[in-house]
Amino acid sequence: MNIDVNTLRIAVTLCGLLLFLLLVLHSYSRKRRPEHDAAAMLPFLDEQRETSRE
Repeated sequence: MNIDVNTLRIAVTLCGLLLFLLLVLHSYSRKRRPEHDAAAMLPFLDEQRETSRE
């Protein structure tokens, strides 16, 4: 089997695209929503801690 360098480039590109799509699906799944909501509140929690110290 003779693999051309362009065939290898296509395979790597398709693998990268597949991994990217899987990451997007994983990130936007409904199971992850509570974790994302908690992470979105982290900057505000730091501000509340700083104002309570003053």
